[in-house]
Amino acid sequence: MMKLNSPCARITGLALALGLAGCANLMPPTQVDALVAPQWQAPLPHQGQVGALSQWWQQQGDPLLVELIEAAQAVSPSVSQALSRVESARAARTTANAALLPTLDASASATRGASQPDAPLATLQTINLLASWELDLVGANRAVSEAADAQLQASQAQWHDARVSVAAEVAATYYGLSTCYQLLEVARQDAASRQQTARLTGLSAQAGFAAPSVAALARASAADGNSRAIRQATSCDLDTKALVALTGLPEPDLRQKLSLALAAPAQAAPVSVTSVPAQTLAQRPDVFAAEREVVVASALVGNAKAQRYPRLTLNGSVGALRSGMGGNQTSLETWSFGPLTLTVPLFDGGQRQANVVAAEASYTQAIAAYRGKVRQAVREVEEALVNLQSTDARKQDAITSTQGYAESLQATQARYGQGLASLVELEDARRTALVAQSAQLLLALERNQAWVALYRALGGGFDAAQPGVAL
Repeated sequence: MMKLNSPCARITGLALALGLAGCANLMPPTQVDALVAPQWQAPLPHQGQVGALSQWWQQQGDPLLVELIEAAQAVSPSVSQALSRVESARAARTTANAALLPTLDASASATRGASQPDAPLATLQTINLLASWELDLVGANRAVSEAADAQLQASQAQWHDARVSVAAEVAATYYGLSTCYQLLEVARQDAASRQQTARLTGLSAQAGFAAPSVAALARASAADGNSRAIRQATSCDLDTKALVALTGLPEPDLRQKLSLALAAPAQAAPVSVTSVPAQTLAQRPDVFAAEREVVVASALVGNAKAQRYPRLTLNGSVGALRSGMGGNQTSLETWSFGPLTLTVPLFDGGQRQANVVAAEASYTQAIAAYRGKVRQAVREVEEALVNLQSTDARKQDAITSTQGYAESLQATQARYGQGLASLVELEDARRTALVAQSAQLLLALERNQAWVALYRALGGGFDAAQPGVAL
């Protein structure tokens, strides 16, 4: 037992007094105000109810989309890198937590030899257990442990954010490809109609019922329609190759799957949004990660400040020695408690104070980054909501426009066949109808992309309590 008036007791008492004096509030606040408005300024979508955003892709009713997302996440370099950072952060947390515990090492040795000429051979065997423990009086190691734990949580959130980004990119490309095929079908039908008009006009010109210039205009229109169809097919090929690059699937297999799945237009499912921005932003993995970075920065400030206080280290050992010489065996057991070492920082040229200033600057930067991430998240949600409202408001007008121009085109074609309308009138009606039909399809794509953007802005079903939950 250590006596109260022993040197070790006096050193321990001094260290405790210094530690308790410097332990108060070394870390700045880990939670800061996000400065979020009490409610959204854009109208909320009311179509549908989605209970779990994490299962949103399965609710699309499109198994191929789910398959493509899973394949893309499996081969994505950003997801793989994020997962590696999670493993690295987990290892760093283990290392940081280990610093709070004693270390225990074992050593064993054996020697045989003669210490002097004509002396009998001697055998010496030793076994030792060496223990060392830094008493974390001020909380320096605890601060590092808290920082490592927060960094692990941030890394897990960033991994989920990478998966959400990949899923959103695949979905946006998939919906774009679906619309591209619809536009291609429209372009091909338009090209066939123009080709038929050009053929009939050419026959009329040969019979003398139409001027050569009219036949030339019809051929030019047919060539333009064919070129438009080829350009649209090229765009679809490029979108397909983009999906191949994202998913890593063989292109022939992917094309076969697409030919079966895209028979009907792809349509995104609606998402329900809470009216309280703070609740919504809590689902954002990037916002959560930025918040954890504030905790990391705060802990590092505490660690930097703690380095200016004394450090106390306790060592001890237990050993056994066995010696044999000339048939005589000698055994000896040893143990020691100490030394109890107190290290007091005296002069370092301002290095520790500079480390504190640098850590506080990083803490300020982390707060600014967190608040900036929150503002960006609010902007993304608001923009997605505005785009959804806009596409919903334009939907009926687009339908009416497409139907009206289609009826006008049919009437003009009938009049042209009876010789009551010119080819210029027909081409003008055809061009207007094509633009209206394309605009309606593009509006549907814009709405799908707005749903995907809202899914991305809402965090993709991230749950801080269960950061490893799959999409």
